[in-house]
Amino acid sequence: MRPLLLLAEGGAEHAEKFLGLPMWIWQSANLALFLYLLYRFVGRPLAGAFRKRQEAVEAERQEAERLKAEAERLSAEIRERLARLDGEIAAVAAQGRADGETERAALSARADQEGERVKREAGEEISRRVAAARIDLERIASGLVASSAVELLSREINDEDRRRLLEESAERLRSGVR
Repeated sequence: MRPLLLLAEGGAEHAEKFLGLPMWIWQSANLALFLYLLYRFVGRPLAGAFRKRQEAVEAERQEAERLKAEAERLSAEIRERLARLDGEIAAVAAQGRADGETERAALSARADQEGERVKREAGEEISRRVAAARIDLERIASGLVASSAVELLSREINDEDRRRLLEESAERLRSGVR
């Protein structure tokens, strides 16, 4: 076992140098080269990708702010329009009520006028019919009176009364003619 330990120790001495330079210089150079290559081939593209992503995020944020401002402007405009429409609706409703009241009053006045006209025409028609009925009654009454008088006279007047009446009438005519 001892030869193995010696071999390991000798190898350790041998492993501590490569091409006459200590191993830590090679390890440091290897690390520096690795970091340079990492920076050159990974770092720059990643930095560029992160920069582009940051710029894209910033552009999207600005676009979102612009869209938000536009949405707020449109929302304010819509609220203003709605308020204006509410006012217009109230005005139209008030005007409609006022027009309805005016029309109702006009219809009521026309109905009152029509009622008065119908009453007046009915009164005139009643007056005409009463007058016509009076004329008919007077004619009928005069006919009845005349027929009753003829009947009474024919019953009560005899020939001598007729002669006397005829003479009186003739005398009146003669005195009236002079």
